[in-house]
Formats: sequence, structure tokens, C-alpha cells
Amino acid sequence: MDDANDSVHTILPDSVWKRHANPWSGWTRAATTPALVYALYQRNWRLVAGLVVWLIINPAAFRPPETTDAWMTRGVLAERAWLAQGHGTVGLSWPNVLNLLNVPATAYLGWATLRRRPVHAVLATALVMAFKLAWMAQIIDLTGIAPGEPFPDE
Repeated sequence: MDDANDSVHTILPDSVWKRHANPWSGWTRAATTPALVYALYQRNWRLVAGLVVWLIINPAAFRPPETTDAWMTRGVLAERAWLAQGHGTVGLSWPNVLNLLNVPATAYLGWATLRRRPVHAVLATALVMAFKLAWMAQIIDLTGIAPGEPFPDE
């Protein structure tokens, strides 16, 4: 096994990658972002703790999908393929610069939440999510993960 593939397995075992590719896993994980912002904004530490636990167990909480029809399934498979090809996720090259742009967007979100600036918090949340989803769309295109395929059994 090569080093790039080793790093993919270190991040998540194969069985978890397969389960995380279920679109319910990806979309409920994405929906956790605004919920987490709300919990932090309200200083609701129980809700924050519950959401963090959810983020940890989420990748293994669903069955593997049967096909690659769902966009989110293709996004997770593309992320796995992208990492296996030795690409990182943050950097100056395209599309990793989108994740790099997420650093100041996340800092902005932290500021808005800490200062309880609702308009800024909503805007920053939208930016963080838009950068992440744009990165996923790009790696889907770059890795060639296509809809309508049976789910890879690897």
C-alpha cells in the first residue's frame, strides 16, 4: 500500500468511508454546521457537546449507499479518491484554495459568534458552507466520480 492510500485509511477506515458515503451522513453532517453555530451563539454548551458527539459518530451512523446517484455520495467518494491520489485538502492550488479561504471565513464566523452579531454569523456560516460545497463540487469533477454507478465494493 502506498503512503497516500495509508493516509486515507488513517483518516477513516474503509468501512467508515463506505458508510459516510450515504447521503444522509453527508447532508446531516452539513446541517450540523448551522446548528453548531446556533448552539455556540446561544452559549448552549449541552447542545454544543451533543453536536460534537454527533459529528464524531456521524460518519459511521448510516448504511453504505447502493449507488453513486446522490451528489453527496459522489462528494464523499471524490474526497476519498482525492486523498488517495496524494492531494491534500488545503493549499494554494485549485481547488484546495477553497478550503484555504475557509480559514478566514471560519475566523470571521468565530468572531461573529463570540460577539453575537447575528447578520455576520449568518453570512459567515453561508461562506463556510459555500466554500466546502464548492470544493466538493470541484473534486467530484476532477476525480470523475459519476452518477448511476453501483456503489464501489473495493
